[in-house]
Amino acid sequence: MEIPLQITSRNINLTEAIESEIREKAAKLDKLYDRIMRCRVVVESPHRHRYQGKLYNVQIKMTVPGAELIVKREPHEDLYVAIRDSFNAARRKLEEFAERRRGDVKRHEEAPIARISVLFPEKGYGFITTPDNKEIYFHKHSILNRDFNHLKVGMKVRFAEERGERGPQASTVTII
Repeated sequence: MEIPLQITSRNINLTEAIESEIREKAAKLDKLYDRIMRCRVVVESPHRHRYQGKLYNVQIKMTVPGAELIVKREPHEDLYVAIRDSFNAARRKLEEFAERRRGDVKRHEEAPIARISVLFPEKGYGFITTPDNKEIYFHKHSILNRDFNHLKVGMKVRFAEERGERGPQASTVTII
C-alpha cells in the first residue's frame, strides 16, 4: 500500500490483538493485489440493541487505480467474525476487480442465426435453416419473444441447439 493502513474505531476500544488481526488480514489483501493505494478499516459498535446485545460493524474502503471498493457487511455479535466476514468479502471484491482489469471476465458467445424455412402452424412446429443449410426442428413452446402464430417463413432467428430424439432441435428460438 502506498498509504499505510488506517484503522478507526467508533464506540469501541480496540485491543492490540484486534488491531493485529486487522493488520494481518489487510497485509493478505495487499499480497493478493499489490496496487492497493489506500485501505481504511472502520470498526464500530452501534448502540446496544434490546434483544440482540452488542453488535459490531466492520467497513473496509480500498482505493485502487480507477476505483474505490467499499465493503460493508451485516453487523455481527462476535467482533472477530465481523472482521473475518468483511475481509473475506473484500478479498472477493478485489479478485473480481483484478479479473475485470485483466479482461478475464467470461464473455458469452452470441447465439447462432438462422432463418425459418418451414412452418406447420396447425401442428405447432417448424424448421429453421442455418447458413450452412442444416435443418433444425423447433416447437411452438421454444419461441421466446413472439407468438408462434405470428411467425413467417424467411424470418431471421437466433437459437440454441440441442440434441433431440430425432436429431437436432432448437431449445430456444428468438426472433431478431
